Amino acid sequence: MTLPRFPASVVGSLPRPRHVRELIEKPAWDEADERAMDAAVSYAISMQEFAGLDVVTDGEWRRRSYLGVIAELAYGFTLEVNPADGRPWTVVTDKLAPKAPGFIAAEAAFLKSVARAGTKITLPAPALLGERLWDPERSRKAYPRREDFVRDCVDPLRREIELIRDVGIDIVQIDDPHLCLFVDPRVRAGYSDPDRAADFAVDMTNALVAGFTGVKFAVHLCRRAGARVRGERHYTGGYGPILAHVNRLNVQHLTLEFAAAGADEPDVLTRLRPDFELGLGVVDVAPGVKADVSAIVARVDRAIARVDATRITLNPDCGFAPGSAAKVDIDEVFLKLRAEAEAARRLRAAHA
Repeated sequence: MTLPRFPASVVGSLPRPRHVRELIEKPAWDEADERAMDAAVSYAISMQEFAGLDVVTDGEWRRRSYLGVIAELAYGFTLEVNPADGRPWTVVTDKLAPKAPGFIAAEAAFLKSVARAGTKITLPAPALLGERLWDPERSRKAYPRREDFVRDCVDPLRREIELIRDVGIDIVQIDDPHLCLFVDPRVRAGYSDPDRAADFAVDMTNALVAGFTGVKFAVHLCRRAGARVRGERHYTGGYGPILAHVNRLNVQHLTLEFAAAGADEPDVLTRLRPDFELGLGVVDVAPGVKADVSAIVARVDRAIARVDATRITLNPDCGFAPGSAAKVDIDEVFLKLRAEAEAARRLRAAHA
């Protein structure tokens, strides 16, 4: 994949139209449903390319749940209702056993067959799955310790990465907002040893990507942006407490918040490992917030004052539709992505 300077990308998810949400809730599909989803995903890809992006995803439209996608790769999960918030909840209740691999790889194959731009596929980090899908009561019989469940998530995800790499996808992104929450003093206070927990998250991501060649790995870190789209708790804190952990990640690319209120920390970029590519979140994903091309350029210019311009890519702060029920206007997203792509063109002209 040869990309221009300041390539414009997305993080992963795009808002689902109603008919796509209804499709993914159907318990079984016939051929007409398969064609409908293929047409919908083709539209998601073409929308990104028409906006001018250099790297696109499939919008994650085939997944009932971003985290619950692990249940497509392994047996051992139960779909329940979370008593804390009443939302659907995939929870591990039995020891994991492998299913036939290929669910995410099939997403990748379709994306590759349609896209003319560079391609990205996303996976949840093992430690994130442990935080969200393990429960001390419901999971106790199979996994008395959360860490053992996390370790067992690595192999089914690695099998998917093998197939994704063989498809020819350019970037495999590991999403780990859990690691990024260790910047928040309230989150850290909930752990007896927060640095050990952060180290474990990094170790599991490193185990996930170990030994692969022929594909670029990215890690997405998110504190605020995704929660704002879902209307959830606002996390606080600068990147400082996790920089040592982040610098141990054996990946080539970091995708970071930069646009959400309080997330713009340009000086922290100088403390990241110099071989990382830096995906700057320069578009706010919060619904109703308009993207201004000049403001995007200014955010990137602040970063260029501190790190080499060749390391920088542009992206939104987060996915536009974290959670299958998130309702975000897709035309608004299109306008934001078009502004991002136009900012990238201006930056290339200014820094040719």
